[in-house]
Amino acid sequence: MYKPLLALLVVLLSMHTVFAQEKLTISGYVKDAKNGEALLGATVFVPSLGEGVSTNDYGFYSLTLPKGTYELSFSYISYQEEKRQVKLDQANVKLDLEMKESALVLETVTVSSERVDENVRSIEMSVNKVDMRTIQKMPALLGEVDVIRSIQFLPGVTTVGEGATGFNVRGGNIDQNLVLLDEAPVFNSSHLFGFFSVFNPDAVKDVKLIKGGIPAEYGGRLSSILDVRMKEGNSKKFSATGGIGTIFSRLAIETPIVKDRGSLIIAGRRSYIDVLAKPFLNGDLKGSRFYFYDLTAKANYRINDKNTVFLSGYFGRDVFGADFGFDWGNTTASARWNHVFSDKLFLNTTAFFSNYDYRLQSDLKEPNPQDAFRWNSNIKTYSVKPDFTYYVNSRNKISFGGQMIYYTFQPGKAEAISGGETRSIGQDSKYAIESALYIGNEQKVGKKLTLQYGLRYSLYDYIGPGKAYTFGPQTGERRDPISEKTVQKGESIAQYGNWEPRFSANLGLGESSSLKLSYNRMAQYLHLLSNTAAASPLDVWTPTSNNIKPQLSDQFALGFFKNLNDNLFETSVEVYYKSLQNQVDYIPNSDLLLNPRLEGDLLYGDGRAYGAEFFIKKIKGKLNGWISYTLSRTERQVEGLNNDNWFPSRFDKTHVLNVVGIYDVSQRLSFSVNFTYGTGTPATYPTSKFVWQGFALPHNFYDERNGYRIPDYHRVDLAATLKQKKKLFGKGEGEWVFSIYNVYNRRNAFSVYVRQNANNPSQTEAVRYSVFGSIIPAVTYNFKF
Repeated sequence: MYKPLLALLVVLLSMHTVFAQEKLTISGYVKDAKNGEALLGATVFVPSLGEGVSTNDYGFYSLTLPKGTYELSFSYISYQEEKRQVKLDQANVKLDLEMKESALVLETVTVSSERVDENVRSIEMSVNKVDMRTIQKMPALLGEVDVIRSIQFLPGVTTVGEGATGFNVRGGNIDQNLVLLDEAPVFNSSHLFGFFSVFNPDAVKDVKLIKGGIPAEYGGRLSSILDVRMKEGNSKKFSATGGIGTIFSRLAIETPIVKDRGSLIIAGRRSYIDVLAKPFLNGDLKGSRFYFYDLTAKANYRINDKNTVFLSGYFGRDVFGADFGFDWGNTTASARWNHVFSDKLFLNTTAFFSNYDYRLQSDLKEPNPQDAFRWNSNIKTYSVKPDFTYYVNSRNKISFGGQMIYYTFQPGKAEAISGGETRSIGQDSKYAIESALYIGNEQKVGKKLTLQYGLRYSLYDYIGPGKAYTFGPQTGERRDPISEKTVQKGESIAQYGNWEPRFSANLGLGESSSLKLSYNRMAQYLHLLSNTAAASPLDVWTPTSNNIKPQLSDQFALGFFKNLNDNLFETSVEVYYKSLQNQVDYIPNSDLLLNPRLEGDLLYGDGRAYGAEFFIKKIKGKLNGWISYTLSRTERQVEGLNNDNWFPSRFDKTHVLNVVGIYDVSQRLSFSVNFTYGTGTPATYPTSKFVWQGFALPHNFYDERNGYRIPDYHRVDLAATLKQKKKLFGKGEGEWVFSIYNVYNRRNAFSVYVRQNANNPSQTEAVRYSVFGSIIPAVTYNFKF
C-alpha cells in the first residue's frame, strides 16, 4: 500500500542529482540573542539572486546556491535585520546567527512573527499566526490572557456560545481540530468549562492555526490544526514571569542548564475561587472544592552541532464538588530529538504520550461507603513520529516521514454501590492502531509560481480484545445488535485505509499581491460523541469501528492576497468549499453515557460547508490590529432526520464580524478593544404540544432539525495596560492590566429552551439562558525579571 509513496520519494530525491552540480550549501540556526530561543519562520534572503528560505520549527535553515560570494539578509518581525557576507568556493558553510529585538518593538506590536510580506509570498493560505505579544495586549475575560479565546477573533473561527468548550473552524465540530502542544495532542483544551484554555501564556512561544492547504505531515482531523509551541527557556540567564489576577495567579521560571547549550522552563497556574469563597460557605458547602491548576515544563540540551534533545510535559486538572467529586484533566509528555545528517537533511523524531480523563465519585468523606457511585473515562495515545526535511536546493524542499499511534479508550465505566454490594456498568475498553506515511515537496517554479504538493496514506486498525456488535441499517430510531462477537487481544475487527492528497499553489501577481489555491483530503478516525448544545467534560471519545466509519473531508480554497501602502496593511479574501462524509449524528433521546451499545443510537450522514473570509490587518505604527468578516453556511443531511432534507448544523453562523484594535499611547501605556458580532446558532424547538392530565408536553410534530436560531451575539471588551516607571526589584518590569468584559452589559443568550410554566403547567414558555449577563471588570498585575 505504501509503494506509490516510496516511488514518489525516489523521484523527488533524484532531483538532487540534477540541481546539485557546482552548488554549495549554507546552513545553521537562527536564535534570539537575548534568551537563546529558536526563531521560527525567520527569513534568510539573498538579494542578488532574489531567493531565500525560512527557518523551520526549530530555527534551522538550509540554502543551496551556486559558487560565489553573497550577502545574506536575516529578517524577522520586531527584530533588527542582520546581514552577513558569505563566500562559497570550496566547501559548505555553517552559519549560526543570533538576532536582537528592535528598540521599537513596544511601538510596533505585530500580529505575526513573519517578514512583512510573508502573507503574499508564502505558499501558506488559510493560515493565521498570532504573536504572543498581541495576545497579551488584547482584552480578556477577567483580565487573563488566553490562546483559545484569542484565536476566536480570526476569520473562520467560531464557538457555539460564551464559555463553550473548544472552538469550531469552518463549520467543523470541536473534535475535528487537532490541538497540539509541542506535537502532543490535547483532547480537551479548556479549563473551567470553557472559560479558559489549558495553555499558560507565559510558557507559549508560537501559535499557528491551519484551516486549509494542510501540509502532508499533518493528519487525523478534518477541520484544522492548532499548533502551539512552548518556549524552550532562557539559555543565557535566569528569568521569571508571572501575574496575579482576579481569578488565578501564575509563575514561570526560566534558567540555563548549561549556558548557551541547554535550558529549562517551568510554568504553573492555580485558581483560588475556592480559597476566597471558603469564609462564606457553611454546612455541607464548607468542604466545597472548585479550582483548576496546571503545570507546564520543558527542557532542552544541545549535545553537539548535530544533535539536540527536548523534553516537555503538561499536567492540569479541574476539580469541582462538595460531598461528591468531579474532576478532569490532561497529561502530555513529549520527547524530541533533532539530528542534522548533513547540511541538507534535517530530522526531528518525536515520541509522545497523551491522556485525557474524567472522574465522578460520590461520598468522598467516607473511605468505605455502603452507598456510592464512581465513574471514570479516559483516552490515551502513544506515538512515535519521525519527520525528515531535505533541502534539495533553493527551489525544492522535500518533507517526508511517518507516524504510528496506539490508542486505548475507556469510553465510560462506573460502579454503583448499594447496601455494600457493587455493580459494574458501562462500556469495555477499546483499542486501535493508526499509522501513516507521507511525502511532500515545496517547489518554486520561476519567480512567480510556488507549488506545494504531497501525498499521505493512513492505515487504521480497530483491534481487540472486546466485543464487536453488528447493527442493521439506520432507520432514524434506536437499533439493537443483530450479532455479537468476542474478539481476542490484537485481533483485527475492522481496518480502513485512506489516500490523502494535498496541493497548494501561489501565483505572484506583482510585488504586493498573489493568488493562492489549495486542495486537501483529510481522514479522521476518532469521534467525540455529544448530544448537548455545547461539548462538556463528560463527552465520550470513541474510535472508528466496524459500525462507525472514518470521517472524510475534501476542501477547496481560493484566495487573493494583497499588501497596501508599503506593507502597512495586509488584506486577503478567501472562499472555500468543504465536502464531508460519514458525519456522526444521533437519534432523538439518544443514550451516549455508559451505554455498551451506544453505536445503535448513532446516525451517519453527509455535510457541506462553504463561505468567504475577508481580512484586513494593520501591522505597523502605534495603532494596529485587524478586522475580519466571515460569511458562511454549514449544513448536514442525515437519513432519518429532518425528513432526510439538508439542515443547518449546530455550528452554523451566517455572519461573523470581529474587530481587534491596539493603540500604543507611549512606551508605558496602551489601550485595546475587541468587538465581536455573530448570527445566532441554530436550535430545534417544539412545533406543537400535548396536554396530558393538565401538563403540557412539547412535541416537534414535523421532525424539523435546527429550524430556528437563538438571538444574535455581540459584545465589546476594553483593556488598558500601564507599565511601571520603576524597575521591579531593581531590575525587572511590572505592569497593571485593567479590563472590562462586555462593556455595554449585553445579556447574550447561550441557549433558549422550552419548559412548562410554573404557574400554569398546561402552558409552555421559552427561557433565555445566559452565561454572562453583566459587565465584568478585572485587574491583573504582571511582572517579569
